[in-house]
Amino acid sequence: MRKSIWNAIERKLDDYSLRKKFYIFYVLCVMLPLIVTDAVVLSIVNNAEKESSRHEMSSIASAVGYNLSSMVNNAGEAAKSIYTSKRIDDFISKEYTSSAEYVSEYQSFFQDTLFENTLGMSNIVFFLYADNPTIVNGGKVNDMSAVRNTDSYRLLEQKGSGGLFFVYEKGGAGLSDERRMIYMQKLDFYSSDIEKVLKIEFNYGSMMRTFKNMNYDNEVLICHGDDIVLSNGAYSGINKPFKTLEAIGKISDSVYRQQLSLYGCDLDIYVFKTRSNIWSMLMHNAPIIVFLMLINVFFPLCLVSIFNHSFTSRILQLSKVFKSVDSEKLVSMTDRESKDEIGSMIKNYNRMVSRTNDLIQTVYKNKLKEQEMLVSQKNAELLALHSQINPHFLFNALESIRMHSLLKRENETADMVEKLAIMQRQYVEWGNDAVTVAKECEFVKAYLALQKYRFGERLNYNIDIEADCMECQVPKLTLVTFVENACVHGIESKAAPGWIFVRIFKKAGFMHIEVEDTGSGIDPDALEKMKSNMKNADIDMLKTGGRVGVINACLRIKMVTESKAVFDVDSEEGCGTTVMIKIPETYL
Repeated sequence: MRKSIWNAIERKLDDYSLRKKFYIFYVLCVMLPLIVTDAVVLSIVNNAEKESSRHEMSSIASAVGYNLSSMVNNAGEAAKSIYTSKRIDDFISKEYTSSAEYVSEYQSFFQDTLFENTLGMSNIVFFLYADNPTIVNGGKVNDMSAVRNTDSYRLLEQKGSGGLFFVYEKGGAGLSDERRMIYMQKLDFYSSDIEKVLKIEFNYGSMMRTFKNMNYDNEVLICHGDDIVLSNGAYSGINKPFKTLEAIGKISDSVYRQQLSLYGCDLDIYVFKTRSNIWSMLMHNAPIIVFLMLINVFFPLCLVSIFNHSFTSRILQLSKVFKSVDSEKLVSMTDRESKDEIGSMIKNYNRMVSRTNDLIQTVYKNKLKEQEMLVSQKNAELLALHSQINPHFLFNALESIRMHSLLKRENETADMVEKLAIMQRQYVEWGNDAVTVAKECEFVKAYLALQKYRFGERLNYNIDIEADCMECQVPKLTLVTFVENACVHGIESKAAPGWIFVRIFKKAGFMHIEVEDTGSGIDPDALEKMKSNMKNADIDMLKTGGRVGVINACLRIKMVTESKAVFDVDSEEGCGTTVMIKIPETYL
């Protein structure tokens, strides 16, 4: 009974269009589970992220408030000591008979008192002011006229006895305006007829660095009213006026705010939310997510099993027969009669197989034969190039001459024969057309050393090769061909001493090869012909005979680089010639 119902469902589904099947599958197996799952997951992740972010911002605000309070409270304790010091009050209240007496008393006071140690903190400096005309302005003690016109003093007058102020005022003595954090206190603990004030100024730049060095990812603003007085971000420039919260327009519901009161100064600490780390929150809620994913897997499996024979099994069968495209003959497939799109696709596939198998013999195999012929032709051309540059010297004869020269103590002749043998071996041993730049340069050095015997002081040379070019591959006997050309056509035709420079380096995705001589140069017509021959080098040019060494080298470079190499020649009559070759790094 159960099997007959199952078969009936399969047959019915076979007649449904793929469009209807995908709609059924999408709604029942994808849409419904995803809607439920996403709603639950997003709710969990969102709530967890908000709670974690708020807790983190609260911790940051507390830490910032604690640091700021510690610095200010230290200064407040020092101010309290000064406020109750009888000796300090006597010192700034005393009427001095002369400037000399004041200076002497000033020096004695700061040498004997513990006053300096009381404020021996690196982040603050203190000043004392008294309405005492006998005081000489300068140092730590000044007349009240030096402070009365400042914004901080005006705020002190408004506040009363003392407090903490943030101001933007002139630096004094022609200095630029700057932000200041100042604690001011009226020294009225002991009765007196004159006004006395203590001013403690914090190192604003040091405080900004302290907050930045806390290395919070969140942006933190410390505000006094609407003014941003301290920040670990872009709003803490010491020489810039205070920015306002209204001007930057950054306050929103996602910002954490904590209030702080320091010596009558009400501050707000704002901590801004950073980007959510969604992956960490997903890992934190992994058990719930895995549970929901299991629901989304097993429920669709029940429905997919019903679609299996109608849809999946035939698709898998079709996939298997498609793998036959790698063979020389395609395989057709069989299928029960069905009216849906898969049945129609199978019928059309079988028709395609029949026609394609007929075409394979006439198209595919003929193409392979054509490619094989092309490869054989390229190999034949390369062998022709090899045979053209193979000389017919005998190594044994050269070695006999060298040994005979050594026995007769003709060391110079022996050395010349040895270098000639090195060159001859390069010509004959064609195991591989490609050699490293280092190996090719050994051959160049042997050739130039041999030519040095011939030209003497008329020939000088320099070889400069970057270290990362040494193991690059180049066709054998290409570099020495251009060096030989420079020697024969440049140095030999000029009576004055000359130089040959060989430079190899990498730049902008190419390996650059430059061979320069200071010889007699090339006339314009010959130069243009040489450029044309190098750029358009082919097998037909070699069949003409004559001096074809440079064409041979260019052609082999073009063959290994698929004609991507760039050739150029620069020459000036009477000054010299430079051959330049650029080979793409992908072919090295």
